[in-house]
Amino acid sequence: MDESEIQRKRRENEEQAAHNRARILGLPYLDTREFERTIPLVQDVLPVEQMRRDHIIPLQAGSEATPFRFLVTSQTPNNLIPELRQRYLDKGIRSTFFLVSNSAYEVFMLRHDPPQQVQYDDIKIAGEGDSETIAEVSRTLNTVSTDKVFDFLIDQADRLGASDIHIENLRNEIRIRMRVDGILHPVANIDRDRYRIFMGELSARANLSTASTKPQSGHMQKDIFVNGASHLLNIRVEMVPTMYGQDAVLRLFNFDETLLNLDLLGLSTEELGLIHEVISHPRGLVLMVGPTGSGKSTTLYSILNALNTTERKIITLEDPIEYGITGISQIPIHTNAGDDNDAFADGLRSVLRLDPDVVMVGEIRDQDTARTAIQASITGHLVLSSFHANSTAAAFSRMIDLIGTNPIFATSIRMLMAQRLVRKLADNKEPYQPDASTLVYLRNTLAGIPDVDLEKPTLYRPVPTTETPFGYKGRTVLIEQLIVNEEIQKFIRGDLKDISTEAIEYSARQSGMLTLEQKGCLAALRGETTLEEVARVI
Repeated sequence: MDESEIQRKRRENEEQAAHNRARILGLPYLDTREFERTIPLVQDVLPVEQMRRDHIIPLQAGSEATPFRFLVTSQTPNNLIPELRQRYLDKGIRSTFFLVSNSAYEVFMLRHDPPQQVQYDDIKIAGEGDSETIAEVSRTLNTVSTDKVFDFLIDQADRLGASDIHIENLRNEIRIRMRVDGILHPVANIDRDRYRIFMGELSARANLSTASTKPQSGHMQKDIFVNGASHLLNIRVEMVPTMYGQDAVLRLFNFDETLLNLDLLGLSTEELGLIHEVISHPRGLVLMVGPTGSGKSTTLYSILNALNTTERKIITLEDPIEYGITGISQIPIHTNAGDDNDAFADGLRSVLRLDPDVVMVGEIRDQDTARTAIQASITGHLVLSSFHANSTAAAFSRMIDLIGTNPIFATSIRMLMAQRLVRKLADNKEPYQPDASTLVYLRNTLAGIPDVDLEKPTLYRPVPTTETPFGYKGRTVLIEQLIVNEEIQKFIRGDLKDISTEAIEYSARQSGMLTLEQKGCLAALRGETTLEEVARVI
């Protein structure tokens, strides 16, 4: 899906939400998309300061024959509408108020009060050894006005699709790096005065202290407005004192339900079919495994979104809540304190008394949580969770170590999924023929998989350009799906003596499972990524 289509869907979702809010508030809803950029502006009815403060836009000036028409949002003060209505009524003029989306309001405000600030150059990601680009971005960040530098950096990170911003104290400078497509890139070096401005703004918004001598965690949100549509950015902040000052990492979560869609994950028809088949059952346990940054949360949330109907009650337990989804009850679980080891297990037992159909546990961390989740899955609940392991077979082996061989577990667990994100090759990729050792590796790894031609296979390598300095653009999913059949259940029940990771994986492969490594090799043969990239993440 291209960016314009994503923006269109974002705006469509926002308009639908505004329509629903209008019914709740008892106001008429107005979709302004067809005329918001062209309709003549109504001047001298309200001062710009009030329009921005109270989230209100004059649409039509009133007279004795025609009413005043105003646009308001859900952020407009509750007492303002009756006050204005009475004020104009005292003059013998009627007034009408329409609820509009926040994006519509922003479009009108940008016309009434266009930004006067200097337009700064966009931040660029430097290629390997490109010190000039880093110097250029550094100059830009050191010249952005002090009241704009924080928002500018966040906006640019969102534009680049960065998942993290790192602010790091070095001996002689402050380094800024961004993680884009899973790779951490140096972006700029800023002076300490600019660093203090940035950290002061960050600490104020995230409710943190720049003078603390202990690690801190915080959270903030920021509206991002692009091309007539907006989305909410959730930002998780971690600060830690170092030898030279406070370092910070900002984790960016694009709060956009439009993107939490199984069809947008890049999975094959077969992979999607397996997920839909498993979650169509009303009970059972589904586990997602993988390291940090592998897309586990996005996949789990997308599954929840697919299950999110008026006929189901869905409750989640999360530490922390990364995405808020309309229609789902999401409960934060705080596990930072030392006495909170049982937080997930205790929370899960409480949730089960609330008559849910689907429960998502952010992470299974201990034996008690595991046993409670299993018990929930056999008593009429579909339970989704994540678990720390490198592969599906390793997750099985670790779970058995955690709870022992367990016949109940054997009947509850339905599927495990292991996931990684690999960078996608840009369109200007270069084909080449693999050497002899690579060919042997491919044939050994893909042995037994039907319809794979390895006589003269073609692989591809990245070609750096100005637009794609590393030859990659975006990421795609590699997913390993282990369906629990009768043979796999034998390991869980204790029917087999060898319950090692290797034995479980061999049995799963005999049943048709493709491993992450195999999925990666097939993606490389299709020209979607490279073997080097597969080796980096697996």
